[in-house]
Amino acid sequence: MNFYQSLFPHLEVLGLHQWAQQLHQTLPAKFDATSHGEMVGWLNALPDLRPSQIELEDKVEIGRAEDLGHVSRAELTAQLKAFHPWRKGPYNLFGVDIDTEWRSDWKWERVLPHIQSLAGRKVLDIGCGNGYHGWRMRGAGADFVLGIDPFMVFVLQFLVMQHYLGDDYHHVLPLGLEDIPANLECFDSVFSMGVLYHRRSPIDHLLELKGCLRSGGELILETLIVEGDQATVFMPEGRYAKMRNVWFLPSIAAITLWLQRCGFKDIVCVDTSQTSTKEQRRTEWMTFESLSDYLDPHDQQKTIEGHPAPLRAIFVATKP
Repeated sequence: MNFYQSLFPHLEVLGLHQWAQQLHQTLPAKFDATSHGEMVGWLNALPDLRPSQIELEDKVEIGRAEDLGHVSRAELTAQLKAFHPWRKGPYNLFGVDIDTEWRSDWKWERVLPHIQSLAGRKVLDIGCGNGYHGWRMRGAGADFVLGIDPFMVFVLQFLVMQHYLGDDYHHVLPLGLEDIPANLECFDSVFSMGVLYHRRSPIDHLLELKGCLRSGGELILETLIVEGDQATVFMPEGRYAKMRNVWFLPSIAAITLWLQRCGFKDIVCVDTSQTSTKEQRRTEWMTFESLSDYLDPHDQQKTIEGHPAPLRAIFVATKP
């Protein structure tokens, strides 16, 4: 499993020897030829190009158009679009703008001013998608970033970028939170962005996140919310914005209470924002339905089902 050879020494340093041994055994099956072999083949067929510049702090930009050499822009674009749908980004790869469904850079701009400096920190990013925010974390000085996401297409998109960046200090594993050992207690920062409302047991999710942090480590939690008091938690009867797997949308006060009951301290809601159709939209890199299809066409303040439109909040908290 050549994709992860540089990961295992980091796990050993973190004291996760047993998990490293387990991953040696289980990761190859995730890339089984019968399920994702074709995409792995596309990954291996990417042109060997050397980026003349790399920018990760203010954006994710790898190489310039001049670095393409004999490879045409159209050829590279077609190869990248084979990994559709591109949801998190945007990226610029050798002059090709990957205009992803989400302007994930906008979320990062809302998060970054409110968290502890990532310089020198070891970070875990839960539900990281294709690792876009992990690259921005590296650009902000994180010493090591481990992302997990169960969807293989997003892991393979990450590996597209790794093909050209070769960053030994950033990895994305094709796993869910339930697949990693409990109580790792070794990360300085743990991010859970856009995950909590997909969990059937949100309290267990918060406790699992706490278990990943060292004492004094910081949780960064971003999730859908509704307006209300400490007792307000909305559970949709069916779908929410056409999503089947949305379970609980709590108020700011309710999440604050949840975090307190889970043992976190220094809990602050640092940002709220309503998701707009400029931040989440259909593009040529993600041609399926997007936010405009999920909202009431006559009232953008409501979902297609008549629920409150997506409102998001960012919380930071500390593990004692």
